Order: sequence, then C-alpha cells, then structure tokens
Amino acid sequence: MNPRHIRFLARAGAFALIPAAALAMGERPGLEDYEAANLRIQPVAKVKLAPPAAAGPAVGSRSGEELYKAVCGACHTAGVAGAPKTGDRAAWAPLLRLGLEGLTQTAITGKGAMPPRGGSNATDEELVRAIIHMANQSGADFK
Repeated sequence: MNPRHIRFLARAGAFALIPAAALAMGERPGLEDYEAANLRIQPVAKVKLAPPAAAGPAVGSRSGEELYKAVCGACHTAGVAGAPKTGDRAAWAPLLRLGLEGLTQTAITGKGAMPPRGGSNATDEELVRAIIHMANQSGADFK
C-alpha cells in the first residue's frame, strides 16, 4: 500500500473512534445536568419592558389648575428665576395690565427664563386656562 493511503486510513480511523470514546468515558448528560448548567450560565440581569404608564389627562383637555400643577407651578409657586409668584398681587399688577391676550402671547412665545409654552406641550386653549387660573389668584377677574 502507498504510504499516503496508510496515513489517510489511520486518520479516518482515529476520527471514527472519537465519538465512541467520548461515550465510553461516561453517560450522556441527564436533564438535571442541563438545568444545572443553565443556572450557572444565566444572565446577571434581565430587562423586562412594561407598557407605558398612564400619562394623565389628554393634551387639550387639561384644566387650568391641572396644567398649573403639572408645569407652571414649578416656577410660579416659589418665584423661580424671577417668575411672579402666584397670589402675589404686587408682582402680577403690571402683568395684568397686558390683559388675557397679552399674557397668553407672552406664555406662547416665552419670556426671560420661561421657555415657550412654559416648556410644555399645552395647547393655546390650555395655556389660557392656566393663565386665568394663576391670574385670578393674583388679583385678576378673567373669565
């Protein structure tokens, strides 16, 4: 026989014996071995996506008080960054001279540290409701 054929047959025989030798060394792993392995290699953490939480009242349907509590009050309750405090008649007196239209336009475009719409997604109608809520607590009589 050709020496190349002998080497080829020797290699083929060795590869044929590998699976038999592996089985001879022990039994196939049982189900509990697979479960134990899965426990050892499980991830450190898991991410579970939850449905979004209820967002509250729909945009466009919020009352002036709801919008004030959710957005405006953050600055107007404490007078943050020069915002006139709700209920401070002296601070609101010059602003009330602008009337409801003037205050609404200021709220829409923003002023000083206040971003347009107070940084909210409020509609024009909701802004008017919130302005009426704040202004009426500060000496106005808007309807």
